[in-house]
Amino acid sequence: MANRADEAVSRFMRGYNCAQAVGSVFADDVGVPEEVILSAVTGFGAGVGRTGGMCGAVSGGVITLGLLFGGTGPGEKEAKDLTYDLTRRFATRFVEKNGSVSCTELLGCDLSTGEGFARARDENLTRTLCPCYVKDAVEILEEVLASAITSRQSTTQ
Repeated sequence: MANRADEAVSRFMRGYNCAQAVGSVFADDVGVPEEVILSAVTGFGAGVGRTGGMCGAVSGGVITLGLLFGGTGPGEKEAKDLTYDLTRRFATRFVEKNGSVSCTELLGCDLSTGEGFARARDENLTRTLCPCYVKDAVEILEEVLASAITSRQSTTQ
């Protein structure tokens, strides 16, 4: 089997949106059926519903972190703080590698406008640029998860 990043890119190229491609390859890790993740993250593709907002690949990573570490209520400050910290690390690393988490900035056009959407389609941007962002998001998320697991193990020993 391909590594997780390559599998996410393969899924993206087969028609999953960017958020689905990233989130779905972590379904087993979060203990949620893949179809639930696919449905839950659908609206985050193309910079949140083609608004050009946060890159869907990044959104898929943030949702994965929330499912893995997030709290379920106001009394879970420690879980919330950990999730914020891991999310910040993930986003910071993505920006260091790609310059932004904004879909509009990453693609160089605004998918929320007819003109921008047409340009992205005409220049095949989602097939040439987005696979790299999907792969980066998965690889960075794996790094962040590995460091979180290592930190958690060292504090419990």
